[in-house]
Formats: sequence, C-alpha cells, structure tokens
Amino acid sequence: MVGQGVLRECLLASDVDRVLAVGRTPTGRHHQKLREVGLDAYESEVAGYDACFFCLGVSSAGMKEEAYRRITYDLTMSAATALAKASPGIAFIYVSGAGTDSTEQGRSMWARVKGKTENDLIAMDGLHAFAFRPGLIQPRHGARSKTGWVRAAYVVMTPVLSGLRMIFPRQITTTEQIGKAMLNVARTGGTKRVYESPDIVAAGSDKTPT
Repeated sequence: MVGQGVLRECLLASDVDRVLAVGRTPTGRHHQKLREVGLDAYESEVAGYDACFFCLGVSSAGMKEEAYRRITYDLTMSAATALAKASPGIAFIYVSGAGTDSTEQGRSMWARVKGKTENDLIAMDGLHAFAFRPGLIQPRHGARSKTGWVRAAYVVMTPVLSGLRMIFPRQITTTEQIGKAMLNVARTGGTKRVYESPDIVAAGSDKTPT
C-alpha cells in the first residue's frame, strides 16, 4: 500500500527521470518513466539511482521469529548491500512501523526485528539510510493493501479515518503524504534518520521540503 503511494508520487514528480520498480508481482501501472523487474533480477539493474524506497514487508501475525526475520531483516539487508555497492551514497528509505524497538531488547518480536533492521541500515557504509515509522495510514488515490485482512479492516475503518485525521492530524498519515515525504527526504537529505508519524506528515506537506 505504501509502495503504491510512493510510486504514484515518483511518476508525478517532474524531477524524477526514471523509476525502477522491483517486486514480487507487477504493479499494474504503465508510464514512460517506469520499468519493472522481479526480485530475482534487480541486482544488475540498480546502478546509477539516487534513492531507494524500500516498502516490502509482511505482517508478523502467526509467524515465528526466524521466518519473520528472514523476510524483514535478511532480505532487506541483502538488497541494501547490493545498492550500497552499485550506487554508493544512495538514499535508502526503509518503511518500518510505529512502535519499532530501537533497543532490540523488548518483548515484541516484530519490534525487535524491525529495530535491528533500522539500526543496521543506518550504520551501513555506502547508504544514507532513513527509517519511516508510520502508524495508521489512510489509503489515497486507489492504493490498497495486498493482505486480505488488512483490506477488510480498511473497509470498516474508512468512514472514520478522515474524521480521526481531523482530530489527530499529526498521528495519521496518508499514502500520498508518505510518498511525498519519501521524495522530499531523498531530495534534501532530511533532518533526522528516524521519522515518526508527525515527522512524516511534516515532511510530506506541500510546503518547502524538510
């Protein structure tokens, strides 16, 4: 869902010349700036890019730590290592989540794994890495989750999300805000390495990028 949001903003941005979408399934989008490759073929394609928006992930529900770590940590670090080698200094924006545990010591499995992933990305040579920690996200412009129970939850939540955003404008983001924030941070280098929901909202505003 977040990936769909940032892809839309990249294709709309006049200062983005080309977009390489790497994924498990096709995006369904067609644009002159867009090229798509599978996860098994990306390493030879990533040289010369300025930024990577890493939105791949799975829910931890029902997963054991080893399996969750394999997707959340191992796959992410493998991709980041390839990017750091192919495009040194690339901005790497990793979509994490609210509640991530930077200490890597907490009781929540997913939060520990996400925390280690954030920490090791930020420490990696050759990357200028950032972690985005959105909480509740309102899908915009047709973005939708590929996870069935998440889609069902949004059907129930949609009538109240807009109202909640009016009450808590800095705590609930949209796919459009996240996409714009990612682009703005990649353009400017950002002001911090970890972006919580209020930071994402600020960075994704239509005002001067922060």
